[in-house]
Amino acid sequence: MPDDLVLAIDQGTSSTKCLLVDSSGTVVRSGSAPVPIRYPRPGWVEQDADEILGSVLTAAAACLDGVERSRVTAVGLSTQRESAVVWDRRTGEPAGPVLGWQDQRAQPLCDALRGKAARVREISGLPLDPMFSAAKLRWLLDRTPDAAVGTVDSWLLYALTGSHQIESGNASRTQLLDVRAGTWSAELLDLFGIPSSALPVITTSAGELGRIGARGGVLQGLPITAVLGDSHAALYAHGAAASTGVKVTYGTGSSVMRLGAVADPGVCLTVAWNDALASEGNIRSSGATVAWLASLLGTSAAQIGQMAATASADGVFLVPGFGGLAAPWWDDTAVGLISGLTLGTRPEQLARAAVESIAHQVADVVDAMGPAGALLADGGASGNDVLMQIQADLTGVPVRRARTGNLSALGAAFLAGGFTPPIAYDEFLPAPGDPTPHRAAWRAAVARARTPSASPS
Repeated sequence: MPDDLVLAIDQGTSSTKCLLVDSSGTVVRSGSAPVPIRYPRPGWVEQDADEILGSVLTAAAACLDGVERSRVTAVGLSTQRESAVVWDRRTGEPAGPVLGWQDQRAQPLCDALRGKAARVREISGLPLDPMFSAAKLRWLLDRTPDAAVGTVDSWLLYALTGSHQIESGNASRTQLLDVRAGTWSAELLDLFGIPSSALPVITTSAGELGRIGARGGVLQGLPITAVLGDSHAALYAHGAAASTGVKVTYGTGSSVMRLGAVADPGVCLTVAWNDALASEGNIRSSGATVAWLASLLGTSAAQIGQMAATASADGVFLVPGFGGLAAPWWDDTAVGLISGLTLGTRPEQLARAAVESIAHQVADVVDAMGPAGALLADGGASGNDVLMQIQADLTGVPVRRARTGNLSALGAAFLAGGFTPPIAYDEFLPAPGDPTPHRAAWRAAVARARTPSASPS
């Protein structure tokens, strides 16, 4: 008899991917669908909740086409995290835009609460920053009173099963969770002005999380047995290696995560899955930096990678503070900056500086986290060999890149199916040499991008 299959749904910032996975971890079928992103004003990043749901159903239909439905035993869900969703309690229809995790419109509320930043961090494990959901949820509720709110996993669970839930790891990214108690914090709800009645019920990452109803189309009748935030799912997919390594997901932004708590104020405390704690540093712009430069130069991200492979930055540094800098600086006043320009600077030097900026930012977070046995790399940009070698050289730590792609989807499939097959890696070892001068020059560029009065929040 053919193996049972698990359907993994990976709902990301720019697209939704679906994989059918068997118990050996082999991907049997796949499907994908894009999700539009809108930028109505500077610093505003919006999506549409119906379009997100539609992308899930389109990708799932493509993945399941021609597959015997009785073979599909469970659904695992991996989602983008801090984005905020609002919908009508009576009709179940979206009642406003989805405010993306990069959205900065709630910055004034965070500024008004700056005197409470230490207390917010103490309870939630997170620095006071509009990247997290709480301030965005307040913004939405100010315009849609008595609505239901949640993150993207909450919206999809509601739309597919009719139940208003949020998975514990996603809940830990809202800035409303008492991260050690695993419950909504009455103090934080009061601080941000969020009524508990608007929030979903917190659930575990794995278990009977609901059966998909008619709104799920081709998915109707399937049980959802696992939900994870996308970065958490990628960490889970690394299996045993996650116990000693630091996971780096290279995407639009980057997530640097390790199991256990780290004391450094530049690093967040979060829930990995169920009640397991993890430390994480979030980088706002990594792949987005390359995409921005490609657009500026009228070329493609792939071409930027090729240009960077054969060039030196020649003293040029690109600090991508497009919406401030996140971990480990958490400086929302930082600006984007290119330093070291000369009349001899060419697009190749800018391309190299853009790629190096990703590795430098990851190295900043790794420095804050402390010694690591290895960096476990995944995500789209990890396919760039040059970036992986630069990363190993700057951190002095071996980089082990997963040979299998789509680790966020695979992590959700593994947890949903109850199996953890091993992951194979390509290894990049640090080259001889001292990265200290180059790292010092990068930090000088970062200091120039930050205002003199800024300090980590």
